[in-house]
Order: sequence, then C-alpha cells, then structure tokens
Amino acid sequence: MNLSPPVILTIAGSDSGGGAGIQADIKAISATGGYACSVITALTAQNTCGVEAVSAVDPGFVRAQLDAVLYDMPVRAVKIGMLANQAIIREVAAVLARSPHLPVVLDPVMIATSGDPLLDDDAMDALINTLIPRATILTPNLPEAARLTGCPVPTTTEEMYALVPALRKLGCPYVMLKGGHLHHVPESVDVWISRDTCQTLSARRVETANTHGTGCSLSAAIASFYAQGMTPIEAGRAAKRYLTDALAHSQQLKVGRGAGPVHHFYAYPVEARHHYVQEASVE
Repeated sequence: MNLSPPVILTIAGSDSGGGAGIQADIKAISATGGYACSVITALTAQNTCGVEAVSAVDPGFVRAQLDAVLYDMPVRAVKIGMLANQAIIREVAAVLARSPHLPVVLDPVMIATSGDPLLDDDAMDALINTLIPRATILTPNLPEAARLTGCPVPTTTEEMYALVPALRKLGCPYVMLKGGHLHHVPESVDVWISRDTCQTLSARRVETANTHGTGCSLSAAIASFYAQGMTPIEAGRAAKRYLTDALAHSQQLKVGRGAGPVHHFYAYPVEARHHYVQEASVE
C-alpha cells in the first residue's frame, strides 16, 4: 500500500514575506496532505505592507526548473500563480503542452493584495490565448475576472452570474469565480462554473485584516485535493472550507504591520509541537 502523498507542482513567484506566492502554496499543499515541489518565476521584495521590487526569472531558467521537476517527480497536479511576463507564460505553456492530461489549476495573478501589479500589461494576450485554455480550473477574483473578460468589476452576486458567459468563452472547463471582494455581502460567495452548470459556494465571512495570500492558498489547496482523487467541484469546496478555517485562525499569527497571512497550519495541534520541545529538553 503506497501511503506517499501526491506530488503537486506550484509554478509561481517568491514572496520574501512568506505569506503569498510559492511560500503560501507550499504551506497550503503540505497542510492539505500533498507534497509540494516548485518552479519560481519571479522574486519579489515583499512584506505584509506591500511589494517593494519585482525581478522576473530568466525564461530559460524557468524552463530548466520545469524540466528538472517533471523529469524526476510523479507530478499529479500543477498550480500556477504569478507568471510575471509574456516570455515566461509561453515557456510554461510549451512545457505543459508535453503533458496534456496533467491537471492544472490556474490562479491568474495580476495584482497583489496591496494593489501592486504582478503581471506585465503585454502578457494578457499570452495568458488568455495560450495558458487559460490549457488549464483545468481557473480561479479569478472579481478584478481579475473583469480584466480577463473586458467587463466591469461585479459589485453584486447577480453581476457575478452575469459574467458567466464571458468566462466560459475563455475556454477553461471549470472556473471558480471568487467573490471575496464583495465585502458588503454577509457570506463569502463564490460561483462555480462548468460548461453547462453554475453553483454557488458559500461560507461564513471571516472579518480579519489577515488576507495576504488567500488566492494563492485557495488555488494550491484545490490542486492538492484534486490530486488526492476529488472531483473538481469537491476539491473547490474542500479548499474553500480549508481557507475559511485558515482565515478564522489567522489572528493567532502576529506577523507584520500590514495585511497578515492566513494560518495555514491551524490544524497542527499545539500538543504535537510541545511533544518535540519536551523531547528535545530531555535529550
């Protein structure tokens, strides 16, 4: 019986503050039962207050990382986050074209929680035409969905549903349209879109300023649960529950002076941590 966790590859930027990007992905994948490996597309000088600088990785080195991981590791699903520019998008798309049956969860990262841009303007066409049709699940928030479709940013749940036809035209089989930006709505409402159906995914809205890395964590958790055998919508529901709990426990973390991170390892019991401390003191 093989009890090894499934391998999930995250392709994203590095957050030096540890709350979003590759760091958040690795935490979310690990916390939900997967084994995370990574390909870094960009370096950011970042903390909870904002992004100070961004340096994109050379596209050829992005390909080298992809080739190294995919040659050796039995990747069961891929999560894609920050891609920075058109050249990196095309490299990633070209490599993934060699594995057409590999599930891909694409979080179309364009703007950080702080409002700082994370995707070059000239990269949109490459994202829409080469990568989104290759993805299995697309997870845009409301501003991202508006930019992808050329429509206004939804301000109500009804306007979220009005965006469904335009999102379907992007060519991704499943879309999880995230409604976290509707702060006036008492619940956190997402719309799950398939080719012929729509469903509302609701959870309690957690009032907290610690929302840094929520989109990264959600999409990484979806990839992790999907790789463990769930259907796409089951993975979406499970990831939403995980993120809601991670947000609810985020106040336990005292990290930074701005928008803090969610608590990825909230379910790791304090008793287990104390066990290792006690063992170390005995030795």
